[in-house]
Amino acid sequence: MVIKSAQYLISSPSFDKCPRPDRPEYAFIGRSNVGKSSLINMLCNNDKLAKTSASPGKTQLINHFEVISSDGTGKAAETNWYIVDLPGYGFAKVSQRSRRRWEQMIENYLRKRENLSMVFVLIDSRHSPQKIDLEFLELLKKWGVPASIIFTKSDKENQSTVQKNINAFAEAMKKTWQFLPQYFSSSAVKKSGRDKILSFIGEMNSDH
Repeated sequence: MVIKSAQYLISSPSFDKCPRPDRPEYAFIGRSNVGKSSLINMLCNNDKLAKTSASPGKTQLINHFEVISSDGTGKAAETNWYIVDLPGYGFAKVSQRSRRRWEQMIENYLRKRENLSMVFVLIDSRHSPQKIDLEFLELLKKWGVPASIIFTKSDKENQSTVQKNINAFAEAMKKTWQFLPQYFSSSAVKKSGRDKILSFIGEMNSDH
């Protein structure tokens, strides 16, 4: 897949204020500070697309980005689709009321957005399995929301540690999952994983 253009479209306070569900949509979510904005920028080859921040909890709305891509051969028509940057779950310096509002907004979006093709759950590959990540994936399974996993920041640790953490996460999931979701290892710095993730999205676009 070749990204022809990617641009910010709109930030919505609830799923019913989102753009018309007329094309495939891919949502990205993870714990605060997991490298979500950096990953989106890396996939779209645009460092200024999604705003990165040193302070967790910066994303507070449902942010849509419009992407136009081609298959790279010039034979097929261009494809229009959405990337969605969702608020992070877990640690954020906000009130309980704000946090609950975010959680409700995210749940409504994930369960009711009809054109949502896949949710990519971002996991920090530097850490052993975290309960909050496993619990969030369990929620997606319970709701019947299609999910894949992207292990981020794989350049920040040696590869044996990264692989050990990925394997440990898979083992933890096997306790409650019969079939594990598709997963990818990535680094926004080294752009590793980009081609595989975009190829996966391209396949889903073709099936949409």
